[in-house]
Amino acid sequence: MVVFNLIILGMLTLSLCLTGCFGGPLLTGVSVSPQTITPNADGLEDVTRISYQLNGSADLSIYLIDQAGQRHYFRDDRRRSAGDYRVDFSGVVEGTMLPDGAYTWVVEAMSDDGTTVKEEGSLTIQNADTTKPELQGFSVYPQVFTPNQDGIDDRVDINYYLTKEADVLVYLIAPDGETRYPIAEVEREIEPGQPGFHTYDYEGGVDLGADPPPDGDYIVYAEATDRVGNRTIVTETLTIREGGVPRADIVGAEVTFLNPESGNQVVPLGQSLAFTLTVENFGSVPIRTHGPSSGEAYRSDENFNTKGFNESSGAWRIGIDYEGNPSYAYPYRWAVGNLAELEQRLINDNIEYFLMPGQRAVVTGTIQIVAPIANRDRIEFWAGLIHEMVRIDTFNDHVDPQPIVIGF
Repeated sequence: MVVFNLIILGMLTLSLCLTGCFGGPLLTGVSVSPQTITPNADGLEDVTRISYQLNGSADLSIYLIDQAGQRHYFRDDRRRSAGDYRVDFSGVVEGTMLPDGAYTWVVEAMSDDGTTVKEEGSLTIQNADTTKPELQGFSVYPQVFTPNQDGIDDRVDINYYLTKEADVLVYLIAPDGETRYPIAEVEREIEPGQPGFHTYDYEGGVDLGADPPPDGDYIVYAEATDRVGNRTIVTETLTIREGGVPRADIVGAEVTFLNPESGNQVVPLGQSLAFTLTVENFGSVPIRTHGPSSGEAYRSDENFNTKGFNESSGAWRIGIDYEGNPSYAYPYRWAVGNLAELEQRLINDNIEYFLMPGQRAVVTGTIQIVAPIANRDRIEFWAGLIHEMVRIDTFNDHVDPQPIVIGF
């Protein structure tokens, strides 16, 4: 008798679980209203509300069946616990608006033991906006990106033509497939999200003093979603190499100035003022430099432009300046080391020179004083480490000023 009772109890328990373990069917209260929608973002019957109640945990699916018998899943095996649910459906499945037509909607719940319960009805779609926003001509250049402010491939240009009004997101997807780095659009006459040409200028945050994303292979992901939910996704690859904030200084903030003929700091007209200092790259990325090489001799009436070594955006150079200089800052400039001793790379058919992370280099040079350079004979000279067309850090500006006597 006891065994019989246990069997009856087990059968009752199983029966209750098949109906949701709450004393009723697993899926109840299913409704879809209205039964006709016109999803075109005019604010009138753009969506239908799907309501249902689960009386136990289940895997829930919602899909539409078109007249050809093809299923279009709005929800596919989503885990749901017991409760009342409401969701609005705009006719968009996986980023694409379904075309006008008559459909059968299905709400289907599967219990943990595999039992399936479903309800269905009709839904008509009319006047649907099925035109997707397009990101025409989507481009990323360059595709190898070195965000380190050396003036070579420091920025990435992302461009596209948006064919209709849409919200657009652009970001990097890291090699781990999860980490995201948003990219902001450049403000132009065409506002974000409006049809027309759009451009993005990405430098990895280095210009703000932040470290860029780690080196590696990334995906540039762009997604455009219009007002009714049509979505377009485009991607491109991007490789980050040698990324980081460049850091260098004049070691010890010390400079040696002297007249090599007399060994002191008195320089008669016609003789030269020599200097010696040491530069260290204490950052994590190479720093680029350019000539003239350490040891180059200047005349006081020359400057780096007249010698044919114009400024180069992103390059680092040592400069010498003096009190009362009437022209631009640091008219006498040298590479941060002997070019023959620095790392050389062929980039865009040009040989570029780099002081590598952790490397030190001695920089020397002379300035022949061929004419009075001020209305007095005692003039301060100093050095600077210049990141050309970027900045001069405070600790690298006006380094170790020393009075030099210019003999007339």
